[in-house]
This record gives sequence, structure tokens and C-alpha cells, in this order.
Amino acid sequence: MLKKLKSLFIIEDEKGAEKSQSPQEKTVLQSNAPAANPPQGKAEPISTPIVASEGRVSQKFLNVLLGAMDKNNLEGFDYLEYRQSLQNLSKMAMDEATRYKSAFAAAQTMGATPQKLIDTAGHYLRILKEEENKFGQALANQRKRQIGGKEEQYKKMQQSIKDKRTRILQLQKEIEQHETQMATVKDAVQKATIKVSNTQNDFVTTYNSIVDKIKEDVQKMKQYLA
Repeated sequence: MLKKLKSLFIIEDEKGAEKSQSPQEKTVLQSNAPAANPPQGKAEPISTPIVASEGRVSQKFLNVLLGAMDKNNLEGFDYLEYRQSLQNLSKMAMDEATRYKSAFAAAQTMGATPQKLIDTAGHYLRILKEEENKFGQALANQRKRQIGGKEEQYKKMQQSIKDKRTRILQLQKEIEQHETQMATVKDAVQKATIKVSNTQNDFVTTYNSIVDKIKEDVQKMKQYLA
């Protein structure tokens, strides 16, 4: 059933790569990664803009989101079956309104009504919203685990360097060692930030690719079937 759901919301390009049926916008995030090589004797702010990669439809998140829909699939003929009918008719030469009405004509024989189709589409939107909330909490935990501790470590090193600069030449070697450590921590923070941002963008793109299509169908069902 999961494979069937994927076919309802995902198309493939000529190279066989999965892509959404709805366009997505590039997401740019502001991270808390430290700047490289702070000048001598001067505290450097930890915030540096990071541009994450553009979101893409992720196989992993497709399995999560569509799996949740599959697990909560309603009994009988509902929105998902109606969408399957729409997709089957998309290969035929007919305008959009005719396609929606033709699919509904078949759905009526199975007890479907416009309101039932819209209501069941709303059911799947609620399921997807629950998954979005779960992802948000997991992402917050991941940020705290992968970034928060390193940022605190960076700030403490900054203060340590500031204190040690007052101890003249004999401590210069120790100061340089800390600066090297700061560069390493900064690199780790940047990599972790980009990784978390990419994960977020993959989820958002995947989530929106499904939600946008369902919302589009709901709007058109209200337009054509009411």
C-alpha cells in the first residue's frame, strides 16, 4: 500500500529521480555557527549566516509521512481512492473539471459524496500535521544535542582566551592551542548546523509536496463537486 501511496503523490523525472508534483521554494536558515579565526584580543560573535541546501523530496520522509497515512487509512472508498481515480484519468484527454467529475461519477457508485471526500482528505491532512509536530520536537532535540553543547563550549573557550591574553608571552603557546580548538569546534558546529538544516528542509519539502496537493484537490473538489 505504501508503494501505491507514493505513486499518488510523487512523479519521476526522466532520470528516474523522485520529485514532487508541487513546486517548492528554497529555504535559507540563519545558524549559530562561530566565525573563523577571531582577531587577537577581540571577542568574536558566534553567529554566522549559513545557507542550507534547497529542500528535496526525501525517500526517508516519504516513508514516514505516507506510512502514517497508510496506517490510518479509512475503511471504504475515501479521498485516497478518489485520488487514484483522478490519476488514472490524467492519462486521458479531458479537461480538469471533466476529470474531477468523471472520477466522482465512479466514486458515487461506491457511496462517495463530495463532503465525504473532502472530510476524508481533511483526515489525512490531520495525520500529516501530527507527523509534522513529531518532527518538530525531534528536530529541536537534535539541535540541542548536536549544536547547543558545542556553542557553549565555544563561548567558554572565548572567555578562556580573553583571560589568558593578560598573562604575557609565556602563555602564548597555550592561547594558540585554544584558538586551534576553536577552529575545530567551529567546523563541527557548521557541519552539524548544515546537517540539521538539510534534514529540516527535506522534511518541509516532502511534507509540503503532499499537503499542497491534498489542499489543491480539496479546493477543486469544492469547486467542481459542490
